[in-house]
Amino acid sequence: MIAGRGLKQLTPHKDLILASQRELSDFLVATERRAFKQAMYAVQNEETALDIVQDSMMRLAEKYGDRPAEEFPMLFQRILQNAIRDYYRRSKIRSLWTTLLSSFASDEDDEHDPLETLEVESGSYTPNTPDGQLQQAQSLKIIEQEIKQLPTRQREAFLMRYWEDMDVAETAAAMGCSEGSVKTHCSRATHTLAAALRAKGITL
Repeated sequence: MIAGRGLKQLTPHKDLILASQRELSDFLVATERRAFKQAMYAVQNEETALDIVQDSMMRLAEKYGDRPAEEFPMLFQRILQNAIRDYYRRSKIRSLWTTLLSSFASDEDDEHDPLETLEVESGSYTPNTPDGQLQQAQSLKIIEQEIKQLPTRQREAFLMRYWEDMDVAETAAAMGCSEGSVKTHCSRATHTLAAALRAKGITL
């Protein structure tokens, strides 16, 4: 799949017996099918599983292609498991976005950060029906497009709070502004995104 692509050679450490490009390529070919099954069990989606495996293989080649061949299995498993966890984190965060916009679409208060007053149990906002999942996927695509159109400060605050999972104080420090400003930016971003969905006829 990707094992035949050129893999860069890094400067070897003098005390290690390092893998050759062929050894790395052979490892990737041998592990690909098992890794795909492992990812499929975890994410239950062929395209997503394939992406996770390919990204993990590329990361191994790029970051650890100069390591001894016997280290590849452990390193690859660590990379693969981290990729699967990242996938679930991204899915959870994107689902949280729709919950935020649904809960605060009609709230016009700029003096609070929506996340501070929203309590959502893990998984409780994930649609259980095919129609619900399709609507959420459509909504998330629009949300991600609209995020790019937000004013810079609103976009920064929104992504730090609802993507990087930083708290208000951390976001304020990173942005060099007050915590009140962070809450205002987040609230306005939430209202803007909710209005964009309503304009497209999407009701969360």
